[in-house]
Amino acid sequence: MTGLVLAAGAGRRFGRPKALVEFRGVRLVDHAVALLRAGGCDRVVVVSGAVALAVPGAEVVHNERWESGMGSSLRTGLTAIGRADVVVIPVDMPWLGAEAVRRVAGADASLAVATYGGARRHPVFLGAQHLPGVIDSAVGDAGARHYLRAHSDRVVEVPCDDTGSPRDVDVSADLHRAEGSGPGGH
Repeated sequence: MTGLVLAAGAGRRFGRPKALVEFRGVRLVDHAVALLRAGGCDRVVVVSGAVALAVPGAEVVHNERWESGMGSSLRTGLTAIGRADVVVIPVDMPWLGAEAVRRVAGADASLAVATYGGARRHPVFLGAQHLPGVIDSAVGDAGARHYLRAHSDRVVEVPCDDTGSPRDVDVSADLHRAEGSGPGGH
């Protein structure tokens, strides 16, 4: 199984690319790669954009159109991966758990999404047969959302409340606030 980390953004609200931000002494991009590996991914691809990245243990592909939104990064990553089952995560969710990756990948479905409190979040599992459709529909900042909505009858929702938190990092205060409250706190 392949893991895909979307790490192309400039992190405008944060003030610098979030892939390079350190959390507990580890860059967010390295943390995301380690998370996918711990969750069972034997191959990990990272999509860069605003900054060039060198990431041990991962293949890096560059999205020339990164400023157009997450959709172009998803297309870039999935195109580089080719035909394989993929678990997708954004770089800015350091509280996701490896168990969530294992659960969505093992859901016995070709489309699966982790849920927290009943809401769909990351990680997202995309079976190989769906990649062409996801690539065609990924535009702007929607990523796979349109494709998943159009195929909602095939999407398996996988409860992951006890595996970590899908909170993302938008500004540096998010890291500090969360440090004091643990992985599920706000």
